[in-house]
Amino acid sequence: MPAGPTRSELERAQDLIATAKRLVCLTGAGISAESGIATFRDAQSGLWTRFSPERLASAAGFRRDPAAVWQWYRSRYEAVCRAQPNRGHQSLTCLQQAIPACQVITQNVDDLHERAGTTAVWHLHGDIARCHCLTCRRPWTGVGNVWDHDRPPACACGGLYRPSVVWFGETLNMELWRQSVQAARQCDVMLVVGTSGLVTPAADLPCQAQAGGAAVVNVNPEATEIARPVDLWLAGSASEILPQLLPPYG
Repeated sequence: MPAGPTRSELERAQDLIATAKRLVCLTGAGISAESGIATFRDAQSGLWTRFSPERLASAAGFRRDPAAVWQWYRSRYEAVCRAQPNRGHQSLTCLQQAIPACQVITQNVDDLHERAGTTAVWHLHGDIARCHCLTCRRPWTGVGNVWDHDRPPACACGGLYRPSVVWFGETLNMELWRQSVQAARQCDVMLVVGTSGLVTPAADLPCQAQAGGAAVVNVNPEATEIARPVDLWLAGSASEILPQLLPPYG
């Protein structure tokens, strides 16, 4: 495990953020894991080790066994409800308050950023609290919480409701992706937090930022694939590092 960032590395990151007019924060599973939300594959324990990721997170897998996929995501949703925002989430809220042109883009499907007070979060991979019909894409508007159902409820069209998250083989919301690329290209600094840089196309955003002239700062306990387009790597968790990046710097 790396010893952590040096004072000069922290001071450089602080200077970059303090002088940024436009800041983009790209977050991944690592920041939520600190709140107890297991990453996708880490959550495949016990019964779920018998299921491949593609079986649990694809339209084909849902059609094959909708009850099993529903129960998997219901357990994930319940884990999100139990979790609380950590100092990493809270620090990003403070950054957004300090830098009005600060956009948070997340690959996470939980609402911990919002519960920490961050506004207008862009969820590239969807929102686990929402569901829509697999057939007609109508959003759930029924009585009560859709996740109170033990099995996926049926839509008026005859289809079944599924979680509104991006599954294997599905594309991102193209308008949201266009806006994310534009924000990356126009920012002064991109802060990448808790992401491995393995999941595309989200992993392309740091390259887009750097191509636009931005500095890319990576906050992660370990070096990741995202390190290739990075200007500065701060070794450590979000809750350890991000509070130290908040202006003013005492």
